[in-house]
Amino acid sequence: MGILPWLRLMRLPNVFTALADIAMGYFLAAGGLRSAAALACLAAASALLYTAGMVLNDVFDYAIDAEERPFRPLPSGQIALVTARRLGFALLIGGWLFGGAAGFLPGAADSWRSGLVATALAAAVLAYDGFLKATPAGPLGMGACRFLNVLLGASTAPAADASLGFAPAVWLAAAGIGIYIVGVTWLARREAGASRPGALAGATGVMLLGVGVLWIAYRLHTTTVASPRMEPWLFAVLLALLMFSVVRRCAAAMRQPAPQNVQAAVKHSILSLIWLDAATVAAAAGPIYGVAVAALLLPALALGRWVYST
Repeated sequence: MGILPWLRLMRLPNVFTALADIAMGYFLAAGGLRSAAALACLAAASALLYTAGMVLNDVFDYAIDAEERPFRPLPSGQIALVTARRLGFALLIGGWLFGGAAGFLPGAADSWRSGLVATALAAAVLAYDGFLKATPAGPLGMGACRFLNVLLGASTAPAADASLGFAPAVWLAAAGIGIYIVGVTWLARREAGASRPGALAGATGVMLLGVGVLWIAYRLHTTTVASPRMEPWLFAVLLALLMFSVVRRCAAAMRQPAPQNVQAAVKHSILSLIWLDAATVAAAAGPIYGVAVAALLLPALALGRWVYST
């Protein structure tokens, strides 16, 4: 059978977007690399929780995929349903354990925050896959997962004098990414069938709103930094340039809402999350860290040649 069906089941190219979220939360909160061990542990937690969500998504969608996507690993029989279910929950538990462990590593400011956020993220993954996905609240559920993933990245940084120890800028940055993913999820709601141009336009608007909130977060962040590494106006220009190609792909899908065009827009929007995170890291912690995060796009694109992202 080979490894390819397993990589497709886990949507492995998208894992690098989750790692980019972790890096963005970490560097925005810490301003630099305080503990490589803690960052690696948080990255492992995020990767495991994300792949758990992808595997359990297909487990819960088995009957639907058997009709609409029979080529996928589970309905095609390449991977047994019971095996996928065990794998999904094993990944979920592993991610939760790594998340909790990050708070106890040298350089972590609080021992409890990462475990708390990892628990909330694991619960959000189960809630989305189990029942929210099929409801109108589905995009909000997916956005909540990304929101919590950014907070997980920030959870070992020094506590701020704010709610749960997260600075207001961190809360807003996490919300911006969450809102962006609400739009992406809305965009993908009918990617296998007929999409309505109005819905695609609304989803694109939500994505732009998320990016706007991300800019506000950085603007707020600069008020607490003596000499910000990037002026807010320059960060705004950078975000606008990054979103140009996303909007262009979405506009093409609106003009011709065929499944292949919508799927291409969804894939591009998901991978562009790495660019948004990298830009934020460069602005908050310096260009070297930003380039390191942007490099996550390379394995994502390479794997995307064989493994679908949606």
